[in-house]
Amino acid sequence: MKKESNITIHDIAKALNVSGSTVSRALNDNSRISDRTKKAVRNMAKKLGYQPNALASNLRTSCTNTIGVIIPRISRYFFSSAITGIEELARKKGYNVIICQSNDQEAREADCVQTLFASRVDGVISSIAINTKNYDHYKTFTNRNIPLVFFDRVCEELETSQVVVDDFKGGFLAAEHLISKGCKRIAHISGPQHLNIYINRLQGYLKALRKHDINIEEDLIIESPLTREDGMACAKKLLESANPPDAIFAANDTSALSIIIYAKENGIRIPEDLAIVGFSNEPFSEYLNPSLTTIEQSGFDVGTKATELLLDIITNKTGNHQETIVLPVKLIERESSNKK
Repeated sequence: MKKESNITIHDIAKALNVSGSTVSRALNDNSRISDRTKKAVRNMAKKLGYQPNALASNLRTSCTNTIGVIIPRISRYFFSSAITGIEELARKKGYNVIICQSNDQEAREADCVQTLFASRVDGVISSIAINTKNYDHYKTFTNRNIPLVFFDRVCEELETSQVVVDDFKGGFLAAEHLISKGCKRIAHISGPQHLNIYINRLQGYLKALRKHDINIEEDLIIESPLTREDGMACAKKLLESANPPDAIFAANDTSALSIIIYAKENGIRIPEDLAIVGFSNEPFSEYLNPSLTTIEQSGFDVGTKATELLLDIITNKTGNHQETIVLPVKLIERESSNKK
């Protein structure tokens, strides 16, 4: 007897002494087939362990009911939350999800694009790798009118839709909060300035300083890949300078964590000597000692909204177009900035 995975409609047809086309129509609930025959076919299919070849069936209709997702790092809470939002809505709408991880490398991101294209996905949701500066690999999708939606780290060079949070407001809220606590020399550890989210966080920070007539010092602004290791290097550079800052706004919570560790190792009191604000509200931020003040952004909401956009394009066949959805952020105040 055949293995269950190799059972075909012809095996069902042979067992019931009917034609293969009758079995196919019965499994697809065709009105030309009687309820009695449909029931017999389904029972025999279950008995034999038949599994339909969904990919082959979908390819005949040029639709795989599958969407692809490219993320920088699944280990980051924001991206894992976004995946949860994407999968929940996609599966509710009858779509499977293929997830690829670029590890923040452009070459690997390009490989992810080819993998998803070869898988014949119906559309793609992507967040740019931190090292990506050339976006030609995404033209694999746009040149073939395969729906593409960017989220968080987005690409302005291609005519696609995108979902972001209000990074400018987040930067503004972080800096203004530190100003309200009496801080005068506020440093900013920024992300790479070829990515919009970090440009906008920096511009929000600068806007707050200008609003409150705080002197902008270029030496207090450091561009960083925002890893934990680089966060330590930035903290050392800022805090060992002749005139160290009394506050630091980090463009992500990972860098903020590094600052807290460095400060504690070097006898710098938080928040008395140094106030700190991060960005993202990673789960660990609440449990640090001191706990971290941060800007909250909802990865789940971003993922859900990006999926809504993509499925609308797929369903209505509107093709790639430029639509930007901006979701709100809020400041979560904790101990790291709570100066008396």
